[in-house]
Amino acid sequence: MKLARSSMLSLAIFVAASGSPSHADVVRDAIDQQAKAVEAKMIAWRRDIHQHPELGNREFRTSTLVAEHLKRLGYEVREKVAHTGVVGVLKGGKPGPVIAFRADMDALPLTEEVELPFASKVRTTWRGQETGVMHACGHDAHTAILMAAAEVFATMRDELPGTVKLIFQPAEEGLPPGEAGGARLMIEEGALNNPRPEVIFGLHVIAPGPAGTIFYRAGSTMAGADTFRITVTGRGTHGARPWQGVDPIVIASQIVLGLQTIVSRQVDVTSDPSVLTVGIFNAGNRNNIISDKAELEGTLRTFNPDMRSFIMQRVKEMAEGIARSGGGEAAVEWLKDGYTPLVMNNAALTNRMVSTLQGIAGADRAIEMKPVTVAEDFSLYAQEIPGMFYFVGVTPAGVPTSLVAGNHSPRFQIDESGLLPALRATLQLAFDYSTTSAK
Repeated sequence: MKLARSSMLSLAIFVAASGSPSHADVVRDAIDQQAKAVEAKMIAWRRDIHQHPELGNREFRTSTLVAEHLKRLGYEVREKVAHTGVVGVLKGGKPGPVIAFRADMDALPLTEEVELPFASKVRTTWRGQETGVMHACGHDAHTAILMAAAEVFATMRDELPGTVKLIFQPAEEGLPPGEAGGARLMIEEGALNNPRPEVIFGLHVIAPGPAGTIFYRAGSTMAGADTFRITVTGRGTHGARPWQGVDPIVIASQIVLGLQTIVSRQVDVTSDPSVLTVGIFNAGNRNNIISDKAELEGTLRTFNPDMRSFIMQRVKEMAEGIARSGGGEAAVEWLKDGYTPLVMNNAALTNRMVSTLQGIAGADRAIEMKPVTVAEDFSLYAQEIPGMFYFVGVTPAGVPTSLVAGNHSPRFQIDESGLLPALRATLQLAFDYSTTSAK
């Protein structure tokens, strides 16, 4: 589908052809005008996706919305990659590299506590418990931003140097038990092939962070993540006669407390930041029965491979030792599919594109950040090809940090004024990288 171009876009083409030294600025203005023209659609898409959230590997409605949109714009579209992923390819009218952009589509098993006209009312069962489903991490925004970028790329196709590959990924937040998916399966099923991108970009909206502020970092940016499961085995008995059994709940509770001393007492966190968190504790189904087993599940976040190995070993030693001291046993399992490498932004690529981010947000609002202990499977793409991942703030200006509900909170909210800068950054990164590569 061929879309009409604005008068500003036509001017950009004329100036670029004439060789005027100001053509880059005029093209930038044309990009901004096209971004502004699609802003209302982008916000509407975001609200629609927010109202209809879907968990990982179940993004059927969202992926259909994305695929139909890309097809209407004239993209070559591949569907059902890694279950529900969508890959769109658009070849520009000028020679240049293949560059990729990635957006994640999945929501979280969380009940929304925000009063919005488009708040999620979706319910589901997750791990045997009824829960709401909510876009509490901003993936609705990421999908809408890349859908809007797809439209602008199509509008400016004749002027686009090279090829853009848009990767809409399922299951970034984690996988349903026993399933494969996410970035790992996208890569295995060829998301980076035919054509293979030269570089890949990704973004994440974040709170706290003033709306429209951009955060970037070269090198190690986000922690690597591991998932562990500890099964504590005791001996079940009547709750009124605990001496006749071995209580796995008491043992597991001591293990939870013991694990906290690994990071707080055995790790130099000033040089090697790390986090060890138990997020799931399951045992028993009746108040007067001491069960045979208790299960713990948690996450480890590290930046240093040696520290990762050390903590993993200490978790095993501590859990087994505490269990033996209580008369029980503990089995520690590090889930193979529960490992996500740290996000390592390619330094040369990031440093090259800093001026683009500064041009979008302003030099004082494009901020070099410190490493953060959250994780992202964008890291798997960046292991294959040079990658750059950055953050865009979506917190209303003037709101104190102490009052901001962060990502993964049931009260997480997005100031939608932050979406336009995110879209402009996506577009300008494409044109700036492609233009400089084509020279």
